[in-house]
Amino acid sequence: MDLPPTLEWRDGRLVLVDQTRLPELHLVAIGTVDELVDAIRRLVVRGAPALGVAGAYGVVLAAREGRDPEVVAAARPTAVNLRRGVERALAAADPLAAAHAFRAEDIEGCQAIGARGAALLTELCGDRPLRLHTHCNAGALACVEWGTALGVVRSLHTQGRVELVVADETRPLLQGARITAVELAAIGVEHRVIVDGAAASVIARGLVDAVVVGADRIAANGDVANKIGTYPLALAAARAGIPFVVAAPETTVDADTASGAEIEIEERDPAEVVAGAPAWNPAFDVTPADLVTAIVTDTRTWRP
Repeated sequence: MDLPPTLEWRDGRLVLVDQTRLPELHLVAIGTVDELVDAIRRLVVRGAPALGVAGAYGVVLAAREGRDPEVVAAARPTAVNLRRGVERALAAADPLAAAHAFRAEDIEGCQAIGARGAALLTELCGDRPLRLHTHCNAGALACVEWGTALGVVRSLHTQGRVELVVADETRPLLQGARITAVELAAIGVEHRVIVDGAAASVIARGLVDAVVVGADRIAANGDVANKIGTYPLALAAARAGIPFVVAAPETTVDADTASGAEIEIEERDPAEVVAGAPAWNPAFDVTPADLVTAIVTDTRTWRP
């Protein structure tokens, strides 16, 4: 499957890949603030970098309707990039030009993350082909193009240095099985999808060389909020003595949030987990900085 850009501005509308419909490819055109907020909440568009770009274009839609763009910024609380995009466009004399620039910067930044992450894993693991483990989706569909964690995979793949990628299914909405697997197949990377409960065992058995994940918010001390199920991967990687690397744009680092304890964790509809029974459905967890080998952004490699 050839994947189009995750989001682009066409004829006064924001055109999104509908990520709730994958692996079937559908596009949806967003022309109002309410449509955008609904798309964000339903995960039609998701992934911290993509949400940042969507937030910037949301300011354009809000200005056209005379609406307060805060409703866009508040649509999902954990990913800091959404608010960053809104603030970036609000501060500009021309919000549309600012949104276009923010989108272009995301593409360029992901390429830089990929190159920096590939260099780091070469340093940590040597120059042999690597077996990499990832969680949720931090690829092109979580950004505009290329990706963050999967951007690192793609950069290594272009060098012929990826033996295998293990992708967690990512309950309850299966972003790994539905989205990451589609991306890996599209770029020709050998991969296996596993149930989330198998992840720690796969790491303990020595079947992967490193874990690479994205992030939705990184606190000032290096604590990392990412899709629920990330923290157990970090624990397993620490026990196995393999690198646990976080790949995210510098805009995901939130200097105003001192630690992960201050990050608001989004609670989603329990019906996503199970119908007709009480359930908890936290969308994210926090991995403490002392379990993170390195954080790779578009501007630096940070070892918290």
